[in-house]
Amino acid sequence: MNYWFRANRPEFVYLVAGTVGGIMANSTRPAEFIYDNMMIHATVVHSAHLFGAKKLLYLGSSCIYPRNCPQPMPEEALLTGQLEPTNESYAIAKIAGIKLCQAYRTQYGSDFISAMPTNLYGPHDNFDLTSSHVLPAMIRKFHDAKTEGRKEVTIWGTGSPRREFLHVDDLADACVFLMQHYQDAMHINVGTGEEVAIAALADLVRLIVHPDATIVYDTTKPDGTPRKLLGVTRLHNQGWRHRTSLGEGIETTHEWFLAHHAEARGMAQGA
Repeated sequence: MNYWFRANRPEFVYLVAGTVGGIMANSTRPAEFIYDNMMIHATVVHSAHLFGAKKLLYLGSSCIYPRNCPQPMPEEALLTGQLEPTNESYAIAKIAGIKLCQAYRTQYGSDFISAMPTNLYGPHDNFDLTSSHVLPAMIRKFHDAKTEGRKEVTIWGTGSPRREFLHVDDLADACVFLMQHYQDAMHINVGTGEEVAIAALADLVRLIVHPDATIVYDTTKPDGTPRKLLGVTRLHNQGWRHRTSLGEGIETTHEWFLAHHAEARGMAQGA
């Protein structure tokens, strides 16, 4: 990493890389999730410091907050309770990234900031059923059922958990906005401030991808955190709000998937 920073000398660094996945990936690959992410954070942040980057924006995750966090989840809730067991390794790595940026601010005066996005989705997502997040996995499940002539689609858990989703185009816009306008040591949440039950999400995806399907819930599988809604008051007060509605975002993501189906499958196989 030092060689790249020495050769390119970036002024502004967007640290968005990471090993990510849904409940299955987090549960079966915890060592990868904590090691990969901590190494990415440590090497990039330190190199940005060594080679004089003017500003760095680090992206974490809403998984940093306690399982039983007050809703919506305010930034101040960090480290106030136990984490969700199904993604603890990932969450610990992301918390370490926040503290790393704050430590470099304290010791060296580095203008390193952190933002915590909610669940993301959109074009170029990972649609692999063993490692993807919930929304792209649903799109893939309903698509496969439609093309294979199956009516039933199985969704993990009870359908009762509530989640928040942000389109990647909105996140990109928020990142540029924060790089230009945000300078606080405190991390800042990036989301929509709107939530949807997994059951309602599944039905929305069904209507868009495979309207004739019937949804079956596998209650032997875990639900994960009961509710995850970010408090976005600080972000709204900064002057930024999302633009893409969930329905519109799912439609365009499905359209991208259909147009790049072979590519999406290849990405999944390489995940």
